[in-house]
Amino acid sequence: QVQLVESGGGLVQAGGSLRLSCVASGYIFRISAFGWYRQAPGKQRESVATITSIGSTNYLDSVKGRFTISRDNAKNTVYLQMNSLKSEDTAVYYCNKPGARDSDSWGQGTQVTVSS
Repeated sequence: QVQLVESGGGLVQAGGSLRLSCVASGYIFRISAFGWYRQAPGKQRESVATITSIGSTNYLDSVKGRFTISRDNAKNTVYLQMNSLKSEDTAVYYCNKPGARDSDSWGQGTQVTVSS
C-alpha cells in the first residue's frame, strides 16, 4: 500500500524560502521517479517539478531557477526547495509519481501561502 506524506509548508513573505518534504512508502523508492504538484484555489493541479531515479530533473517554466527538487534514497524522501517565493506560488503542494492522475492515491498535501 502506497503512502505519501508531505510536510514543510507554511506562511512566508514574498521573496522568502521554504523546504518541502515528502516521505514515500510502499514503493521501491530508489528506482522510482517522483514529482511535486500544486493546486491553487479554483485551479487544476499542475506538475511543478520531477526527478528521475538517477536524479535527472525537470521544472515548470515559472519555477525554473527558484525551485530545486532533490531526493534522499536512504530516507525515502523527496524534497522541494523553494526560493524567491511569489504570491502566485500559493497553493497546496503534493508529491506523487510523474503522470499521476486524480484517481490515484494522494497524500494530504501541505499548504504554502505567500503573502505579498
